[in-house]
Amino acid sequence: MHTPSAPPSTPAAPSAARVPASLRLRPTFDVTLLQADLSRIFANDFIPHFNTRYYEGDWSVVSLRAIGGDAQKIYPDPTRSDYADTPLMERCPYISEVVDYFRCPKLAVRFLRVRPRSVVKEHRDYQLRLEDGELRLHIPITTNPDVRFMVAGKRVVMAPGECWYNDFTELHSVHNDGDGDRVHLTIDCVVNDWLRGEVLSAAGAAACTRPALIV
Repeated sequence: MHTPSAPPSTPAAPSAARVPASLRLRPTFDVTLLQADLSRIFANDFIPHFNTRYYEGDWSVVSLRAIGGDAQKIYPDPTRSDYADTPLMERCPYISEVVDYFRCPKLAVRFLRVRPRSVVKEHRDYQLRLEDGELRLHIPITTNPDVRFMVAGKRVVMAPGECWYNDFTELHSVHNDGDGDRVHLTIDCVVNDWLRGEVLSAAGAAACTRPALIV
């Protein structure tokens, strides 16, 4: 079994109110295995995103964990709790390991793809941050230097295999001005003591050594 690597924990941690809008968490996942799982997903498995007002071009979704285990359900309904793996998760054994790494309840797990010359317009997501008890983690799988992922007015550069927390109640947008797809694995999580500790520990480390990846 391949397990993610993580630097040592930092003992000091701020309160949730001082967690930055974008924050790299400790684990780093195997990019080769992530991309191998993605290669087992076919073009017709991607479904156009339901929020058509919020994008131009191609923003599409694959549901690996969804309401009732139905891969056609790409909307992460916050009023539902009956999430289960879809048949597509069976094609992605390493993704399943990655999801299991997070010792908290998981809701929707999806691939989100933004194709070249596509834009996800600036918007906010409702109650999707640490303080609200539910958050969305992003793990890039494929990207390129011309992707501009903006959160709260700052560009956040996320490398494949990294794991990032973002406060999506802040204004955010994505512009893919490059020639390759931007595909992220996203994991919607219910915040418990373990996950809260992971985020606060990373925030404490970031306060000591401010990440150069946020510009």
